[in-house]
Amino acid sequence: MRILLVEDNPDLMANVTHFLEAKGFVVDCARDGRAGLHLASSQHYDLIVLDIMLPGMDGYQVCMNLRDVARSHVPILMLTARDTLEDRLHGLKVGADDYLIKPFALSELVARIEAIVRRATGAVSRFFKVGDLTYDADTMKFERAGIPLKLSPQSQRLLVLLMQRSPAVVRREVLEEAMWGDDCPDSDSLRSHIHMLRQVVDKPFPRSLIHTHQGVGYRLAEIVDEF
Repeated sequence: MRILLVEDNPDLMANVTHFLEAKGFVVDCARDGRAGLHLASSQHYDLIVLDIMLPGMDGYQVCMNLRDVARSHVPILMLTARDTLEDRLHGLKVGADDYLIKPFALSELVARIEAIVRRATGAVSRFFKVGDLTYDADTMKFERAGIPLKLSPQSQRLLVLLMQRSPAVVRREVLEEAMWGDDCPDSDSLRSHIHMLRQVVDKPFPRSLIHTHQGVGYRLAEIVDEF
């Protein structure tokens, strides 16, 4: 399930992104209204989490453009610190599907996202499978060939990112940004985490699923095509 998060607060963006990805969602981000509108108009998303107070173009304008100009029916969940009845009614009037007041619990955000998408498209898929490797986002359990895998929190996050995008190659800078934001410890940190992940996911099994693409990034796949 792919989500667009439009939020200009970098700390909130990072917290929400990491939490949603740990729950099995694929998250793209934009830090201002115009960038959010461009992504929402040019890419497919299952839901948009949209802050109202944004630079350049506020959330109301983004929502109105999506509904009236782009004719998009993608579900929209608005986030705001403005909690008056008039503000909430205005958000719903311009096309939002739901409204969440800041500060909010991340667990409530996930519950609202799933409820909106269930109403729009039916049940939300929460199970990932690549070869004999599986991940259940509801129980947060990883298994390979039916054997439970014990992973550190960072290894879990890294594996979820690779599973979400399988069988595509994920560029190392994308993985580093998702893992550490703008504060990557050093150039070898990602390589070290991939090595530790392989010790659990690949080493005990006859076939490797994690593959290195030199100078580009990493890929989680059962079969590796030649480039």
